[in-house]
Amino acid sequence: MTTTPYHHGNLREALVEAAVEVVREGGPEALSLRELARRVGVSHAAAYRHFADREALVDAVAERAMEALVACVRERLATVDEQDPVTRARRRLQQIGVGYVDFALAEAGLFRLLFTAYPEPPDGTDPDGEDPYGLLNAALDELVAVGYLDAGDRVGADVTCWAAVHGFSVLNVEGPLRGMGAANRDAALTGLLLGIDRGLGRRGEWPELTR
Repeated sequence: MTTTPYHHGNLREALVEAAVEVVREGGPEALSLRELARRVGVSHAAAYRHFADREALVDAVAERAMEALVACVRERLATVDEQDPVTRARRRLQQIGVGYVDFALAEAGLFRLLFTAYPEPPDGTDPDGEDPYGLLNAALDELVAVGYLDAGDRVGADVTCWAAVHGFSVLNVEGPLRGMGAANRDAALTGLLLGIDRGLGRRGEWPELTR
């Protein structure tokens, strides 16, 4: 295990960066201020000057994890180039799900930490970038606007979509599906997203899942 160098006056950033790496390597359980101080090469007391306790450190790492999750979802959304508004809206919802699962699989430790650090449910009111739940709600509102999702069925659709994709992610990260091969996982995810799309939609053919 190597230490993380830092420049004088930037110890907090060095501790957060080291914490992110610790969580990536060993999951949330491996995170401790004492270990981070040792890794960065400072005293335990110096670390406590920046973080009052472990929970404060967890919150800082969770912010980085949330930023990474949003970036992953936005990367998938950027692949959507359909001109038909209905197909575009359906594809955007699909790619939000793909991005969510991609993040969970690529950053299992950060994914696990993220959903233990935020016990309160998100309000979904930030469609502009900081909250993936807000992006989900914006996509569902778009489906209503283009006439694919009935306005009466919009209520609760966000929880349905989130629960399905989050459950799939957990099963693959730390559940009985964690040994599934990539091809089988993609096929299973396609089936899940197809079910969501058919459950929400009024009409239309399923747009083929693209990776």
